[in-house]
Amino acid sequence: MRLCFLVEEQYRDDGMPLAVIHQLRAWGHQVDVLWPGRSLIRMSEAIQAGSHDAWVLKTVSGGPGLTLLEAAASVGLTTVNDVRAIRGVRDKALAAVIARGKGLPVPVTYAAARPEEFAEIAEAEFPLVVKPADGSSGRAVRLVATPDRLLEPGGPAGPAGSPGGLLIAQPYVPNSGTDLKVYSVAGELYATERCSPLHPAHAVRERQVPLTPEVARITAEIGAVFGLDLYGVDILLGPDGPVVVDINDFPSFRQVPDAVARVSAAVLGLARNGARETCVSGRTGAAAAPPPPFTAPPVPRPTRPAASIGGGR
Repeated sequence: MRLCFLVEEQYRDDGMPLAVIHQLRAWGHQVDVLWPGRSLIRMSEAIQAGSHDAWVLKTVSGGPGLTLLEAAASVGLTTVNDVRAIRGVRDKALAAVIARGKGLPVPVTYAAARPEEFAEIAEAEFPLVVKPADGSSGRAVRLVATPDRLLEPGGPAGPAGSPGGLLIAQPYVPNSGTDLKVYSVAGELYATERCSPLHPAHAVRERQVPLTPEVARITAEIGAVFGLDLYGVDILLGPDGPVVVDINDFPSFRQVPDAVARVSAAVLGLARNGARETCVSGRTGAAAAPPPPFTAPPVPRPTRPAASIGGGR
């Protein structure tokens, strides 16, 4: 198969997806790489040719890679994940509305362009967790105890310091200081725990943990609602049960056993069969059938690895 990976500058040295790219090449597949943040991209040549079986995106929120992926989808090319699903989860304000509308356990969400506007929220709802609507990797997430602390130095600000960037705020969910991260690899679910970015002093060894039926159900429903195949869900175990606080497309898959081989095999399967249709727009997309037990694809006769396109390394 021939695949095209879009990798943003932030992930140029990241194990995911670079290790997946290397694995797919080792299995004999041709993998081209576009680096949207540091190279000239001949879009008409790369996209209109339609010579790839699928396009795969690993990008930051608001990065140029999503535009390229949408361009590929607009001419009928397969994308991993479905490009509409990615757009639905990249905007955290939009994702919260969609998820709550489908009955998923997501906190009440407020949005504002400036942190001081959250002072209008009833003080009884504080403390609030405030973060950029297009943030990622826990950056710029703040716990604000009272309204008078919204403008403290180092407090919440717009994404990347840009004026007018949308912020969201959600009431803090009391928890043990441990986040539950659940990864879905084309229907196979893996739960891990890690230290919460709001409680950095709480020592937690990142490790795989058992997956409860309730958390598994919530995670699977998120995949069906948003049309995602490769994704991660951040869940807090609050006093009233599990609460979803973030959804990420193509995450790191840390602590997933044989993550590189599993994700690589999933990418191949999705490229062959097409990613599932998203339900975000209200359309009824069919959920993907559970995959068979994992087995690494047979290694074909070696071929010469494809060079990166777009001037990347």
